[in-house]
Amino acid sequence: MTMPAPALQASDLACRRGDRVLFAGLSLDLQAGEALQLAGANGIGKSSLMRILGGLALPYAGSVERTGTVGLVDERPALDPAAPLGRSLTFWASIDGPLPEGALARLGLARLTDVPVRYLSTGQKKRAALARLLGQRAAIWLLDEPLNGLDTAACALVEQLVGEHCEGGGIAVIASHQTFTLPALKRLDMAEFAR
Repeated sequence: MTMPAPALQASDLACRRGDRVLFAGLSLDLQAGEALQLAGANGIGKSSLMRILGGLALPYAGSVERTGTVGLVDERPALDPAAPLGRSLTFWASIDGPLPEGALARLGLARLTDVPVRYLSTGQKKRAALARLLGQRAAIWLLDEPLNGLDTAACALVEQLVGEHCEGGGIAVIASHQTFTLPALKRLDMAEFAR
């Protein structure tokens, strides 16, 4: 049976934090193979929008429709800090499925599987979270500041992975203050919807 192509639509979204509305009137429509970068100042609501798009938070107004599974990478890598990296990834592999062949080597993690997650650098933790994302085989990637803590080579690798994901029919939403290079990358300026 063929799975339907992924899609991510948001209609007239608003987000409220406490008594303050962060943004309102935000709509988007992403289809298979498309990528969108969310841009805007700190505190404007990029991370909140990511959580709404992923179904982890409810919008104050509006609606989200998703076709396909969702994977989120943010500042919380969801890896047991006391466990060695290999054991942490094996735990998730028992839920999500095995990592693609060669993923750890490609991400520069193959020699770190015995290191407890708490001892990994910021960049290593980010790459470990990306390894888990690859294992999820999610159709829709939500990447919140995926380049933070990465060196130039690792940033280029993340851009390459996202490009491959989209070329394979996936969708990516990227919230990043850094320049993200990807062919045909759409851009949404959150300031246009700020309240």
